[in-house]
Amino acid sequence: MTAVHVPGAPVIEDGLLVSTSPATGAEAGRFPVATEADVTAAVARAEAAGQWWASLGFTGRRERLLRWRALLARRIEQLADLMHLEGGKPVADGIVEVVTAVEHIDWAARNARRTLGPRRVRSRLILAEFSGHLEYQPYGVVGVIGPWNYPVLTPVGSTAYALAAGNAVVLKPSEYTPAVGQWLVDTFAEVVPEQPVLTAVHGLGDVGAALCRSGVGKLAFTGSSATARKVMAACAESLTPVLIEAGGKDAMIVDSDADLDAAAEACVWGALTNAGQTCIGIERVYAVEPVFDEFVAKVVDRAGRLTVGADGADIGPITMPSQLDVVRRHIDVALARGGRAVLGGADAVQPPYVRPTVLIDVPEDSAAVREETFGPTLTVNRVRDVDEAVGRANALAYGLGGSVFGRRRAMAAARRLRSGMTSVNSTLTFAGMSTLPFGGVGDSGFGRIHGADGLREFGRAKAITRRRARSLLPSMTFERTPADVARLVKVVKAMYGR
Repeated sequence: MTAVHVPGAPVIEDGLLVSTSPATGAEAGRFPVATEADVTAAVARAEAAGQWWASLGFTGRRERLLRWRALLARRIEQLADLMHLEGGKPVADGIVEVVTAVEHIDWAARNARRTLGPRRVRSRLILAEFSGHLEYQPYGVVGVIGPWNYPVLTPVGSTAYALAAGNAVVLKPSEYTPAVGQWLVDTFAEVVPEQPVLTAVHGLGDVGAALCRSGVGKLAFTGSSATARKVMAACAESLTPVLIEAGGKDAMIVDSDADLDAAAEACVWGALTNAGQTCIGIERVYAVEPVFDEFVAKVVDRAGRLTVGADGADIGPITMPSQLDVVRRHIDVALARGGRAVLGGADAVQPPYVRPTVLIDVPEDSAAVREETFGPTLTVNRVRDVDEAVGRANALAYGLGGSVFGRRRAMAAARRLRSGMTSVNSTLTFAGMSTLPFGGVGDSGFGRIHGADGLREFGRAKAITRRRARSLLPSMTFERTPADVARLVKVVKAMYGR
């Protein structure tokens, strides 16, 4: 019996994962579903490939990663079209995503040696006869479980850095975007045909669980906070280290001295790009009383001009059909609790689309404020001052990103936000800055991708001491004498006792 396809929902037929467009139902591809044995075998092959990959050294890996970067740059339209077909993302947004991924591949390839390579570390007087050495050695195989909302940028944020550090990677793409994940693997194989350094395993959640238990050296996960807990539990069975980027409910603060036109423009982009399906998307805004009404009017004006549809529109479909119920519930409850829709509202959910919705005066304990919505909706609430705004922004367990618009108090407020990243007078920009780390706190996860911290996440710190002279203050030996101990005490008191 043939399965009934809900456009965009993954279906397994005859051992194949079938991926379709959420907008049109058009098929994007079919991929063999991996069994637990298949996952184990993929990791075993990756272990051998990883040894070869590590042996290339930083120079050999850099050259190959830069070739992959160049290939992605040349085929940017092809990849963006595939993202549009499979996930419904507008082509222009897909191009921006690929551009950002290309930048991260370039930075990781060019900076891996400087960040992870062997170096001398200064010793101190007490152990002056030793030299210190530090390097970061690869884990061997890194498992990457990627999301569907940014199926290129987010997996590349882990994969490129793991590869630059000398690891092989086994990627489990989201079951909603397997075609994009396989495209990345296939293009990498074009420039590195010798060994299966980057491979993919496809399937539903059980395949991700199998990857957690497969013996990878480390696992990087991006997804919901609920699934992150399951991933951690599975990895804990073998003490496999994990890097977690989980959900978010990012806030934007608008101070009284903010450029309101710039703030409104950035807010609409940060909240509604990718149909609001962005972990670092702006889902709630706190605007101070003197500018609240004017700011809301500017947001409504800009958001109201956006187009919604399958092709050529600003906002595409909701990629995961089940998320439509979440978005509808958040809007309905917010309105029932006294919130007001100044744009969109109860009729905004029109599957597979959601029209832009701006809600004001929504109670802080409602789902639309406290839970991740993942749709093109936004709550805007008024506050007395920046202090109240920071307090409300920090009141949730999430802590991924955030934004502050203003002049005199903006940087101070940005530092006070309990989040891994904050943009001042912009939104989402930290995701594209390859020199900065990316990650959250609290229910938004831990660990970092991107930047030097992102490279170090995929290498084990290896410390080495090497004796270079006779000990003047012998202490770590049974051959020490009472006179040696007395000299040691005297030196320590002279150095540290004042």
